[in-house]
Amino acid sequence: MTGPTIAFFTRLLDDAPPAERYALATEQIQHAERHGVGRAWVAQHHFRAAEGGLPSPLVFLANVAAQTSRIRLGTGVVTLPLEDAVRVAEDAVVADLLAGGRIDLGLGSGGTPSSFIPFGEDVRDKASTYDRKLRLLLDALSGRDIGADNTLYPDAGSLADRIWQATFSSPGGHRAGIHGHGLLLSRTQPRSADDLHAPLSALQDPVIDAYLDALPAGIAPRITASRTVFVADDRAEALRFAEVGLRRAAEGFRRQGQTIPGDDLDELIVALDTHLGTPEQVAESLAADATLARATEVAFQVHSVDAPHAHVLRSIELFAEQVAPALGYTLTDIIKEKA
Repeated sequence: MTGPTIAFFTRLLDDAPPAERYALATEQIQHAERHGVGRAWVAQHHFRAAEGGLPSPLVFLANVAAQTSRIRLGTGVVTLPLEDAVRVAEDAVVADLLAGGRIDLGLGSGGTPSSFIPFGEDVRDKASTYDRKLRLLLDALSGRDIGADNTLYPDAGSLADRIWQATFSSPGGHRAGIHGHGLLLSRTQPRSADDLHAPLSALQDPVIDAYLDALPAGIAPRITASRTVFVADDRAEALRFAEVGLRRAAEGFRRQGQTIPGDDLDELIVALDTHLGTPEQVAESLAADATLARATEVAFQVHSVDAPHAHVLRSIELFAEQVAPALGYTLTDIIKEKA
């Protein structure tokens, strides 16, 4: 039995102006492809540069597709309640055609509450809005009538088989399962006040259970578990960047109302579910994460450490060349550089 495949995830948070952020993220994805990473996921965030640099992920991925050849490209995620579902379907289809069938469409209901206002949506209604727009999106991608005898053009091909849903909850896992979609699990998530030190697996394994229970017979599970991973040549270097990035992330979560226990860096590493250090240390840390044994794909991201670009590239190399083989993760064929 082969191990999970690996993916690279980015929120495009490099400390640079937007155009440079996009160029650096593109280079990171190209670098991941060269080192046998099978998929790249990009997040969508509106309005605030500190939360993420990309409001239009499908536009970005269409450009990345033109500069890569084999790596799959996914949205992790499009915040569906803030979108026109038919436009998402149309944009995803066009991007997929331009990418040669390499697009995966990840969807979510969340997002910063204040971001709902400019789109004319009420964050309190996001669950029902998501369900309504999801039905319309699936109708469009499946070639069904979406009103007045209109159907999608170009048609979606097999894109309807490449949808993923992100969730923190068991009901969300059930919803992804009944549709036969992939399941996207976050790098970290809030703990209840009475169990602040619960392992991430205690929160995510019930989501996987609900997903698998709901999955139709004959449909293979697709479970991507994202994790904060920063691999460096020595742990001191990793800690130097984590000292800044994890403290900033903890304060951001606290402003959102979450309780992040501890203020010592070692405590923050645990509280924010971070895996960092040398390849050997990261492999040992990831091996202790019980949920990863149930994943079909492990997506590694440098957030919330947020190291500079050159160190992100090095982390990708070390993960692919040393960490993944040590854990039995599956890589694609390495792309050989031209002389």
